Amino acid sequence: MTRSEAASAWDPERLPDLSGRVYLVTGANAGLGYFSSEQLAGAGAHVIMSGRNPHRLAASRAAIGRRVDGASVETLLLDTSNLGSVRAAAASAGARGRIDGVMLNAGIVHPPRTRTVTADAGRELVLATNVLGHFVLAAELLLSLTLTSGRMVWLGSMATRLGAYDPLDLELRDGYTGWRAYAQSKVAAQVLGFEADRRLRESGIPVQSVVAHPGYSVSGRTAGIHGVNMPSRRARFLDNLQAPITQSKEYGAWSPVRALVDPRIAGGEYWGPSSLTRGAPRRQTASKTSLDPEVGTRVWADCERLTGMHWPFAKAARTLRKGAA
Repeated sequence: MTRSEAASAWDPERLPDLSGRVYLVTGANAGLGYFSSEQLAGAGAHVIMSGRNPHRLAASRAAIGRRVDGASVETLLLDTSNLGSVRAAAASAGARGRIDGVMLNAGIVHPPRTRTVTADAGRELVLATNVLGHFVLAAELLLSLTLTSGRMVWLGSMATRLGAYDPLDLELRDGYTGWRAYAQSKVAAQVLGFEADRRLRESGIPVQSVVAHPGYSVSGRTAGIHGVNMPSRRARFLDNLQAPITQSKEYGAWSPVRALVDPRIAGGEYWGPSSLTRGAPRRQTASKTSLDPEVGTRVWADCERLTGMHWPFAKAARTLRKGAA
């Protein structure tokens, strides 16, 4: 089957049977994370819905219970801006059993107007939430993913094509704006996704790292769900004015979900909507910055320095050898 045939054969509204699979989704209480969880559960997977607010997590779990017959979901407290929370959640998830994939989705979409730092480590908040927490989470789950030959999906953005990346100031200590913080965090997330793929291949570890973006997905064009998506009338009106170039959050989840579960997708691939801002998922080409190995090496080293985390590639390789013995 050619790539074009594979793309046309995939139906995002009729996913393959995922019974027996277990997926962890960060930021699962709303937006893309919620709809990704709903779609995975609807295909029979067990979904670990993670987020930092227990009440919103409970509401999102209840919503899936109402909308998906026989859904198998559980919740996990996880605040990606707090590395202690990330490590505790990873330990809990790893102890619960198999993990076939993790969707690194949680993030700040509307950053603070002024530069803000985390309480635990003093890191710039948007970078910590969108990037550093996921860097640590993926590292902590690497052994679990190795055992299942699993997959990690990093959430990118169309904003990565706008060149908002300063290699010398990842935390934006100078010239901070909310837009720069968001765009640079998404560049860094994509860079890490591709760099992780290179390092996993070099280590011989059968875990795939894939990058996906949701296009231009907005709440105002998304179905209202109590406790999950309740846009105001003004938001509905404004978002529908952009209907020719936007789509719902439900449709926005199509690309990251396919990146997570389609067995024909290989590590290092980049997926997004067919019309860039909207549409069915298809393979795309990421920005040159995202794919640059030199940038990948630099960002990886920065994340190691900022988090104190070094991925256990050697340990994962030993685990793999023991399993094969």
